Amino acid sequence: MSTSLAVRLLNWYQEHARCLPWREHPNPYTVWISEVMLQQTRVETVIPYYERWMERFPTLASLALASQQEVLTVWEGLGYYSRPRNLHQAAQIVMNELGGKLPQDVRHLRRLPGIGRYTAGAIASIAFGMDEPALDGNIRRVLARVFDVRQPARSQAGEKRLWELANAHLPPDQAGEYNQALMDLGALICTPRQPNCAECPLNNTCKAFSLGVQAERPVKLNKEPVPHYIVSSAIIQRDEQVLIAQRPPHGLLGGMWEFPGGKVEPGEDLISALKREIREELGIDIEVGSAYGIYQHAYTHFRVTLHAFLCKLNGSQPHSIYHTEFTWAKPPSLKNYPMGKIDRQISNALLNLQETFISAP
Repeated sequence: MSTSLAVRLLNWYQEHARCLPWREHPNPYTVWISEVMLQQTRVETVIPYYERWMERFPTLASLALASQQEVLTVWEGLGYYSRPRNLHQAAQIVMNELGGKLPQDVRHLRRLPGIGRYTAGAIASIAFGMDEPALDGNIRRVLARVFDVRQPARSQAGEKRLWELANAHLPPDQAGEYNQALMDLGALICTPRQPNCAECPLNNTCKAFSLGVQAERPVKLNKEPVPHYIVSSAIIQRDEQVLIAQRPPHGLLGGMWEFPGGKVEPGEDLISALKREIREELGIDIEVGSAYGIYQHAYTHFRVTLHAFLCKLNGSQPHSIYHTEFTWAKPPSLKNYPMGKIDRQISNALLNLQETFISAP
């Protein structure tokens, strides 16, 4: 991007920059947390989570000293739970090995868990004033339109071209503001649908706008069909308690608590699949009672329809085979255990019952 365009963009940013809580008193820690939260998540969704996070973990040191369960609880609902696990692990590395200070350069930042190329560039430029490019979804879209990038933006060739453009047109000593200006332009003007090209400070030199193809940029890869899984889950009751189990620390929903169960395999019905899963996960047989509810959720790469059933033990006591641990909890105490969206919906449904507890099946 030429100097005149960079100046035009920065002038626009001075007047139209979004008022965001992490911009009020920026420091390396707040920039880091906000950038990780903003990965694949909209700003309006992030703001209340960011404010809650900073109230509980106001410093890098406080985050490092917290338990993983505390971290997951504060993050619950924001999704992509590898992010808080990586933040927690990285904070401990910074405190124990790096003297309590985040590295300033991209190469060392990228050695920390959860910090990839984009996040490292954003932190280095915004928090430390380094001349480093960044390439989030908004910046990718702006550059793809301004320069009419015809390769799919998420392809190897498209990524390479966009990173080259992001790096080639950085204004010296202003990379942080420049990157944020591109982010804000993409969020406010150069939006995915119906961009407001008439108000764009770059419209005079935007190649896609001049060709009338801005709605077709960035070019998208053809999407693969999204798998849909049927899952059954057990609400196992004992007295006035239910059994919940903690998922392994890594992988999908790592460290979160759930009502145990799993995917229905070909040739199985919901009940037989549930009995098999509980036997494999907890080493017990259960009596499956009435259906409790049907819950749906879309993850990044697949969709789930979960069928929950009221159940009770049939003989032996459970022990952890797949899960890290399990516990019996009364419905009011379930709020103390971090859960994914579906399990939290089940938890809230149990808590909201008129009776003190549901009758056993």
